[in-house]
Amino acid sequence: MEPAAGPRLLKALLWLSFAGSLGEKDLPENFPHLTNVSVSVEHLCTLIWTWNPPERTVKSCSLLYFSYLDKESQRECSINAYRETTVALNEKVCIQVRSQCNCNQSESSSELVKSCTPTPRGDPETAVRDLHCIWQSLKSMNCSWLPGRRAPPDADYTLHYWYSGLEVNHQCTDLSVRGELIACSFAYSPNQSGEVQIMVSDSSGKVRPFYQVISSSSFVKPDPPLITNLSKANDSVYVEWVDPVHFPRGCLEYQVETKDSLSREWKHRKVVNPEDVCQTLLATQEPEENSQVTNCFKLFTFHPGTILTIRIRAKTRNICYDSDIWSEWSEEKSIGEKADYTFYIIILLTIPVIITVAIIILLLYLKRLKIIIFPPIPDPGKIFKEMFGEQNDDTLHWRKYDIHEKQMKEETDSVVLIENQKTSS
Repeated sequence: MEPAAGPRLLKALLWLSFAGSLGEKDLPENFPHLTNVSVSVEHLCTLIWTWNPPERTVKSCSLLYFSYLDKESQRECSINAYRETTVALNEKVCIQVRSQCNCNQSESSSELVKSCTPTPRGDPETAVRDLHCIWQSLKSMNCSWLPGRRAPPDADYTLHYWYSGLEVNHQCTDLSVRGELIACSFAYSPNQSGEVQIMVSDSSGKVRPFYQVISSSSFVKPDPPLITNLSKANDSVYVEWVDPVHFPRGCLEYQVETKDSLSREWKHRKVVNPEDVCQTLLATQEPEENSQVTNCFKLFTFHPGTILTIRIRAKTRNICYDSDIWSEWSEEKSIGEKADYTFYIIILLTIPVIITVAIIILLLYLKRLKIIIFPPIPDPGKIFKEMFGEQNDDTLHWRKYDIHEKQMKEETDSVVLIENQKTSS
């Protein structure tokens, strides 16, 4: 009996120990609940959730707080009795929070307590549409939007913004309107990268506010590069340009497009590390005073006798900014000389003229040669007509001539006689 009693005693001791541990930690249904869960809004889109710890403590338990937003997204487990969240307040936002002893298990935990933000005021169809913001060359934030479908036509829109470093929200004053598109820009310097909170509404309250949280590093758009020099060497073209300001070296990649006067079609090439392409050329060149050339690229496809047109655009690399927005194209630059086709044009115009003149001369010469080789045969009818048929006409002609001559002589003689008589008297 003693051997059998030993295991029974051991089991009883283990059960008492397990029951005692449950009594110390309490059962799940007796786990203390949170109280006074509330939310407040700071700046434009910063939600701060707070709650009171359980009224009674749990022995042998390091109390933690487990929370998540709608649909169990953005889970968080922390020892703090508050939670700070940045979210666009275009819809109602709810949080569910509970207390528990361990982040990895939920057996010993309280029931979830839910708390929500108020529903935004106004008709959702009056809120602005297509709100886009771009960090232009790391110096200004340019935002644009369209009015809501049911927004009043006389709505006086305003844009408020906040980012880390500002004590209060600021209103954008550089507002412009181009047709239906409304835009506003404000200064945003490079050392302020992070999240920017935006709210667009109207001063009359007829338009439902629209919120947006922007990660500025995801919407960077550089200014166009500046092409400073084009040069030729060994049937190749070297393109040199200056980076947009404010960007660290190596944070940009480029796209070079070329178009020659023969094909007239743009051909593009991707350039990631332009500083490594033309080191030989840059090393042999004498540095110019106040030179700002920082990049160089070598083009191998250049045909003599053509004009090559070049343009460049840039975008940020993922090692610096998480953006995929290309800049505008740079000003186009051209190099080369167009072939002089004047001589060929003159030759093409002269050849037809020479051939035409030669044909005319040949035709005249052939006609003359034909007359010499094949003289015309006399017409007997014409010969007899000249001998006999036209003789009377000739006789009359001579007769008229003789009569006229006699008359002239008689008149002359009479005048002479008169003059002689006057002299003798």
